[in-house]
Amino acid sequence: MKYIYKDYEYYLKKEKGLSNNTVTNYLFDVKQYLDFLEKYHQIKKPRHLDKKTLDNYLKGLRKKYSNASFARKLTAIKNFYNFLNLEQEIDVDFSKDIPAPKMAKKLPSVLSVEEVKAIFEALDLETPLGLRNLCLLEFIYGSGLRVSELLNIELKDLHLTEKYVSIIGKGEKERYVPLSTYAVSACRNYLLKGRETLLKNNPSLYLFININGTQLSRQGFYKELKKLAEKANIDKEISPHTLRHSFATHLLENGMDLRTLQTILGHEDISTTQIYTHISNKRLKDVYIKAHPRAKEE
Repeated sequence: MKYIYKDYEYYLKKEKGLSNNTVTNYLFDVKQYLDFLEKYHQIKKPRHLDKKTLDNYLKGLRKKYSNASFARKLTAIKNFYNFLNLEQEIDVDFSKDIPAPKMAKKLPSVLSVEEVKAIFEALDLETPLGLRNLCLLEFIYGSGLRVSELLNIELKDLHLTEKYVSIIGKGEKERYVPLSTYAVSACRNYLLKGRETLLKNNPSLYLFININGTQLSRQGFYKELKKLAEKANIDKEISPHTLRHSFATHLLENGMDLRTLQTILGHEDISTTQIYTHISNKRLKDVYIKAHPRAKEE
């Protein structure tokens, strides 16, 4: 089914507009399924697919993988069957009525305003790396960018006079994200006093550079953030995404409406943004229990 596989890749990228990471994951999961079909059932054409074979394959996946991994693989297979149906390669979509496993909602870790402030205070602004890190923090906490969006910012995307940055988000969709006065100031200082030193005469289109003069990686940013959190005596598990979650939660707590927050975060579906209302409610309950004399548990 190699010709189908290539067509499916085109469908995911061009028609569904999925991110590169999602496309890679879906293709891996579908290839795993196609290899199983060919190896154990000698099925090489979509017309030969049947429900029993699919059920047996999914039964094996359930035993082998966690709920989260199984759910992803099932989604990939459902997408594939939907594609086959659209292309009229199959008459019946056997995957259509297979329910996804129920997932426990895990609320993301969020920093308090005081903890965010402590991380900023841990920066050494006398070094090029310190100036870069301040700019990173102001962009991710001040504008709620995804870490991939943040690290892929190019110089041409900056509009510092107008106080916004142009971002290419999920599905290659462009959006304009506002920058705070602090973020603009931090960016200008980094460009003037830090970036050129880090570049070491190596030209680069990217805003954020590592000590080798090349584009900063996720791992590089994660390590820097971990160091800052330790210096600020923060015990929570922390990652760049924690700052995005904190940005969203703090805005909601200060009165921003969900629709505006959805646009800033680049969420396609508002249900994704609604998770932050649960975080805010939980934090409200924690504050209430701590503050009210008759609310404490015995």
